[in-house]
Amino acid sequence: MTEAAAPQRTAADEVRRVRAVIGGAAVDGEETFRTIDPYRQTPVAEVTQAGGREVAAAVAAARAAAPQVAATPARARAAMLRRAAAAIEARGEALAQIMALETGKAIRDARREVARCPGTLDLCAEEAVRIEGAHIPMDASETGAGKLGVVLRFPLGVVAAITPYNAPLNLVCHKVGPALAAGNAVVLKPAPQASATVAALMEAFREADLPDGWLNTIYGDAAGRLLVEAPGIDAVSFTGSTAVGARIRAAVPLKPVVLELGGNGFTIVHHDADLDAAAGLCASNAMRLAGQSCISVQNVCIARPVFDRFAAQVRAQVARLKAGDPLDEDTDVGPVISASAAEAIAARVEAAAKAGAEILCGGGRRGALVEPTVLRLGAAGGPTFDEEVFGPVMNLVAYDDLAEPVAWVNRGRYGLQAGVFTGSLAVGMQLARSLRVGGVILNGSSTWRSDQAPYGGVKDSGSGREGPRYAIRDMTEERFLVINH
Repeated sequence: MTEAAAPQRTAADEVRRVRAVIGGAAVDGEETFRTIDPYRQTPVAEVTQAGGREVAAAVAAARAAAPQVAATPARARAAMLRRAAAAIEARGEALAQIMALETGKAIRDARREVARCPGTLDLCAEEAVRIEGAHIPMDASETGAGKLGVVLRFPLGVVAAITPYNAPLNLVCHKVGPALAAGNAVVLKPAPQASATVAALMEAFREADLPDGWLNTIYGDAAGRLLVEAPGIDAVSFTGSTAVGARIRAAVPLKPVVLELGGNGFTIVHHDADLDAAAGLCASNAMRLAGQSCISVQNVCIARPVFDRFAAQVRAQVARLKAGDPLDEDTDVGPVISASAAEAIAARVEAAAKAGAEILCGGGRRGALVEPTVLRLGAAGGPTFDEEVFGPVMNLVAYDDLAEPVAWVNRGRYGLQAGVFTGSLAVGMQLARSLRVGGVILNGSSTWRSDQAPYGGVKDSGSGREGPRYAIRDMTEERFLVINH
């Protein structure tokens, strides 16, 4: 692992003050917490910890604003979203810098994420003006003959949006954008580790002239449970761990809940694949974002005849990656979110090695910095294979028959996305039909997402779909209208 000496912080030296924003006003709470730069282990922000009082106030503000949001013409809501997109674009570098500092995301990846946000909001603006119902052919039955039936769509009211630290800006846009486009008010609770990053994004939304109460932001872990269970919340959209998602589903079984949860990133490399392309994408997409993505390449299943060649190519590609300071322009892989997370990842790698895995490269750590690691497994399964690692770790395992990786994917608890590399369209379609996942990427890895596309998983990877059009569907309710004439 190569790394540069830590540079002196300049504009990042100040500890930012982050307050809740409720009904358009900045609000202080009785308690605060700090966010920490995972690379330097220095404080980034002092953040208001929302408790019961702040959560209740935020939900009340959203409830009061919800009728106004719903009554605002779709074209006006779309215009607000476009103004927010323009404001984000104008402050793009500042947003990337605070994201890299606070979350450890390599600055080049941070810039790429910021650049996606305006496009996501523009897509939401487009969808705001084409929310459609349906005409029901009532004369298909004797009971309905002579009547006119239509299905209309209406906003739910107040959406609780709970977002993670690994894509702290674009995933906020993927929740707030569709909710506002659909005519809902929002209470946003981002991951505590990315509080200052999200607060900077909220400044851009305020420049869009959203009326008070349309978008309220509260911070801190304690606020999540209180928000989900608040009686004034009409729907929950959550991205995060499977364990927390299960608790949310159990807490509000009768409310609409969209859950974007974990995965263990399978990619299948068949014997007829373009190995150069497959090795390059797998190596990059296993280590990008320090592996902190639910669709990160984690388990690569390779046809045995090409296994050794593929493994050598991946090892060479990964060895060239530079791990280090996320603010360094040359860094490919920054730290994971905390030293404790890095310790847990390293412990899994050690356990896998003790169980027989061969460490082809990496395997070490320093503080929150985990070396990009490639493991060769003798068989499917084990501490880095079955569960989500959420770190820069990739497993390579050989198969003799395509039925084997299909069984490994389908018997596991996760089902988010899978990649397939093959020169045969017939094989690709066979796997697309056989793999029980939310998305199959043909001649690409599991790590792929386009912001307009339906995105989500099955099994323990969640329910519902993101992507503006699909999120709006989940953030509205149908009402059937029958007209007797």
